Amino acid sequence: MAPMKQKGLSELTDKELLQLVKKSKSTNITNAVLIGFLIGIVFYSVMKNSLGFLTLIPLFFAYVLINKSKHNNKELAALLKERNLNKPS
Repeated sequence: MAPMKQKGLSELTDKELLQLVKKSKSTNITNAVLIGFLIGIVFYSVMKNSLGFLTLIPLFFAYVLINKSKHNNKELAALLKERNLNKPS
């Protein structure tokens, strides 16, 4: 049995693409909560002790989440514009 491959965004149908946009809204909210939590950990750590290596780890994860979500959103927006689709409300 061959492993299933994940479709690229350009290979999705219009309906699948619109469903992905709806799903990305909840993903964006989850990412925002995680980023806020990680920034809170950094803030608490700096106030309690000082800036150290362990303080930088949450900053790194927040940076990764921000860049990943920014890249995905730009790609989705470009594909929606290319196909002349409107974002669902």
